[in-house]
Amino acid sequence: MTEKREHGAAANPAKAERENLFPWFFTLDDVEAPLSWESLFGNGNPVELDIGCGRGLFLFNASERHADRNFVGMEIDFKEGRRGAKRLKKQDRPNARVLGCDAKRALSEFVPPESVAAAHVYFPDPWWKARHHKRRLFTAEFTEMVYRILQPGGELHGWTDVFDYWELMTGHITEHGGFVEQPPPDERPAHHHMDYHTSFERKKRLAGWPIYRGLWTKTARPE
Repeated sequence: MTEKREHGAAANPAKAERENLFPWFFTLDDVEAPLSWESLFGNGNPVELDIGCGRGLFLFNASERHADRNFVGMEIDFKEGRRGAKRLKKQDRPNARVLGCDAKRALSEFVPPESVAAAHVYFPDPWWKARHHKRRLFTAEFTEMVYRILQPGGELHGWTDVFDYWELMTGHITEHGGFVEQPPPDERPAHHHMDYHTSFERKKRLAGWPIYRGLWTKTARPE
C-alpha cells in the first residue's frame, strides 16, 4: 500500500491540516488492485466487509469482540468514514479499517475473488423517489459482486427498516441462486447507548420501528 492523498501533505496542501488517520482511513487512490488483506493488516486472519459503514459503530464493536478477525468498512461519504476511523485510531484498533470509496467500484475492481469471509450490509439508503431507484445499492449486479468476493460458505448479512427494500433485497438474493438462507439473528436488548449493531439500528429501534434481518451463506450455484 502506498501513502498518497489522504495522509500525504505534499499531495494536497488543503488536506494537510486534517488529522492523519492512516492506516485507519484510506481511499482507493492509496492502494493498488487487487487489494492484499495480508499487507493491509499484517496477518492472514479472515476478513469481513461492512459495506456502507457510516460512522462505524459496527466496525468498532465487532473488531473489539473478534480480535482474531479483520474488518474493513466501505463508505462513500468520506466525512462519515473519517469520523469512524478517528474512533478506531483513538483505541489503536489493529484489526479495523475504513476505506473511503464507491463500494461497487471497490468490489468489482479491487477486492480479490473469494477473499472475504463475510459481507455486512446494514440499512442501505432506500432512495425513495422512483427516479432515484437506480442509485440503490442492492441490485442483481451488486448481489453478483458480493457472491464473487465471498469465500465458499461465506456469509451475507442484510438488515433494513424499510419493508419494500427488504423485499427488493431478498428478491435479488433468491433469484441469484447462489445463496442459502439461514435463520436470522434475533433482536437482542441493548444495555447502553453504544450497544447496538449500528447507529442507524439504535435510531430506528428507539423510535419503535421494526427491523428486518437476514443471513445467507454462499453455496455452489446450480448449473
